[in-house]
Amino acid sequence: MPGDDFQQRWSSDDARSNLLDAERLVTRKVKSIWDGFIQFALRDSVIEVALGLIIASAFTKVVNSLVSDIILPPLSLLPFMSRNLEEKFVVMRKGPHYYDGKRGYNTREQALEDGAAIWTYGCFLDEIITFFGVGFALYLIALSYQKFTKDTIIKYTAKCTFCRKEISAKARRCPMCTSWLDGREDRETSAIPAQ
Repeated sequence: MPGDDFQQRWSSDDARSNLLDAERLVTRKVKSIWDGFIQFALRDSVIEVALGLIIASAFTKVVNSLVSDIILPPLSLLPFMSRNLEEKFVVMRKGPHYYDGKRGYNTREQALEDGAAIWTYGCFLDEIITFFGVGFALYLIALSYQKFTKDTIIKYTAKCTFCRKEISAKARRCPMCTSWLDGREDRETSAIPAQ
């Protein structure tokens, strides 16, 4: 019988030793993966990046509050801004309960509940202002850090006059085309006088 042949080939001792070998192999692989993960996750640079992301997340919340609670309310007092910036929208397709008189929809949520198609440009403008607010605040932090520690964070660049690539403003030689930027190549370097 075919079943008897299978049972003879896999006797209890052979099966037990094969299972133990497989268990050792799996244990070694899992331990190797775990050790690799621990070495990766606890490296200094990974921890620094994680701390930076946590601080950036908290800083973004502060700047969002600055923009939405401090900067935008005075902007909403301007004559062309009758309500908060993020509530500015244009009705592209009216819903069934749209009132054609003076009012229309008061909020985005009211328009969406009515099934209207709206273009919410105010949210987009709000996000742009927030983006520039975060960028400017980070720039000011980098400037103050650079002033107190004398360590350069902001790297100023210039264009190479020969290959037009962006390079460091302090560079004397372009790393792309290897041209000297201090005027050496403009001076005559030949020992034979020009005629």
